[in-house]
Amino acid sequence: MAASSPATTSPPLAGPAIHRGLQSGSLFRRSLPASTAQTVSASAASTAPKPRGLLLRCRAAEGSVPVQVEAPLKVMISGAPASGKGTQCRMIVEKYGLVHISTGDLLRAEVSSGSDIGKKAKEYMDNGMLVPDQVVTNMVVSRLSQPDVRKKGWLLDGYPRSYAQAQSLESMKIRPDIFIVLEVPDGNLIDRCVGRRLDPVTGKIYHVKNFPPENDEISDRLITRSDDTFEKVKSRLETYKQNSEAVLLTYSDLLNQIDGDRQVEVVFQEIDSLLQKICANTSEDKLAKTNGKPPDSVRTTASKNEYRGIPTRLNNIPHSREIRKYFYDDVLQATKHAIEDKKTRLQIDINIPELNPEMDVYRIGTLMELVRDLSLTFANDGKRVKVCVQGSMGQGAFAGIPLQLAGTRKILEIMDWGDYGAKGAFINIGAVGASEVDKEDDMFVLIAPQNAVGNCIIDDMKAMTDAAGDRPVILVNPRLKDMPASSGVMQTMGRDMRLKYAASFETCYSFRLLFYAGTFYPIMGALRMAYPNKYEIYRRVDEPNGKEKYDLLAEFTENPTADDITNAFKGPKKGFLSGIL
Repeated sequence: MAASSPATTSPPLAGPAIHRGLQSGSLFRRSLPASTAQTVSASAASTAPKPRGLLLRCRAAEGSVPVQVEAPLKVMISGAPASGKGTQCRMIVEKYGLVHISTGDLLRAEVSSGSDIGKKAKEYMDNGMLVPDQVVTNMVVSRLSQPDVRKKGWLLDGYPRSYAQAQSLESMKIRPDIFIVLEVPDGNLIDRCVGRRLDPVTGKIYHVKNFPPENDEISDRLITRSDDTFEKVKSRLETYKQNSEAVLLTYSDLLNQIDGDRQVEVVFQEIDSLLQKICANTSEDKLAKTNGKPPDSVRTTASKNEYRGIPTRLNNIPHSREIRKYFYDDVLQATKHAIEDKKTRLQIDINIPELNPEMDVYRIGTLMELVRDLSLTFANDGKRVKVCVQGSMGQGAFAGIPLQLAGTRKILEIMDWGDYGAKGAFINIGAVGASEVDKEDDMFVLIAPQNAVGNCIIDDMKAMTDAAGDRPVILVNPRLKDMPASSGVMQTMGRDMRLKYAASFETCYSFRLLFYAGTFYPIMGALRMAYPNKYEIYRRVDEPNGKEKYDLLAEFTENPTADDITNAFKGPKKGFLSGIL
């Protein structure tokens, strides 16, 4: 679908040189979520939703008899600690007869039964490690395949909790009819938790203000749960937010946000109304997020259904957390797909305005966030990741080149890798070279390796990849070209061999913006490739409401040339974009 071409008098298109990096923001604050080592975050829209096209026909029953569903309902529900999610789950199950599935219950049941999955999960728990996403997903999928679930439908409680978990379900075509999120202000959530008390005799939960015990005898024996302290509640809340942000984008077309700061019955009435609408309509469309946007506002390409469209307002620098997270997720998907296809020598090339050294907006923190998200996600799958930095980029402001990357090793050592021991257990920091390859390493992430005069990184990289064997090596924004010395004299010794080795890495992700020649604004379009898809050229289009969108113009199996890009925008006319790729 092509938009109208620019005026013929417009100057030729151009794009900045491919480069390396992304923004700082929250390097030293973010924690590793309890259910995942991934520290990603992507925000869904915050306005209240309403239903779009609907699926499933139900026959509502009277009283407490569960609703009978001709096509069983599939519901996901999410909410912060003390949001009332447990109560709403109970009420949903009572009315609709769905099978309630929570990963905590599944873990305990599988371990208790001694199943193969339970034994594997127990090994991790006994060693004080996170149960990898794949193990948890296997348990969920196994439960979803049981006859009672197929007959009655399911209610997934608090799962998926991470982007990786959501994508695992997506890859198996497991999707809900609706994704419900209970929203409660942070202050109220904290008050609910801190004021909560447990009766150790009956297991009943009370609250010092909202639901006091019936008598002094019960009051005297009430205890505060160890995780209901102010500090731990705030930590759990932050963890939930990080997790939910990553998940919500996957289900943005099914999202319904409910105000949970109301009476239990009022909250359930709204949930019940949404579920009844699903049951009452025979349309094949699923319940969609309805925050005022039309159904087709979540765009996809023909080559990849889960692609959500390019973020808008990329010229606003620094980028918002949502835009940064979009790119982290996009990179992660492509990289995981490539590794699943047994690709072992990969490179990531991402150039957006915030990461363009030619514009003096290179943000080392964004690069670190990207690397951390990538590494923690693989670590969360049980992989041991070695994050490697070229030795010359180690400590000080003048230790190596390029200067924008100097001190990277120091930053990696002190940045926040989460509260659950990922760094040192599943993630280790190293340099580039064969001596850094340990037998327990499963994969290697090399940050922006640079080929430079007098410090040729290619030799160390080749020795490292030889030692790595068939284990994946991922280069993040490499610049493996001959760099001139200060005198301008190019080091030519072994040049052909170096460039041949550099070309042996397959690009699994590439993104850069396109501009008119000699300018950085306005943004005219974008070039994107996310493995296993083709290279895609997009035109940026201004919309009447002051927003913008990116329309797909053309696809190429190989990285398009300057002429290819120009032709896609303006038709066959040579020479406009020469030398920019």
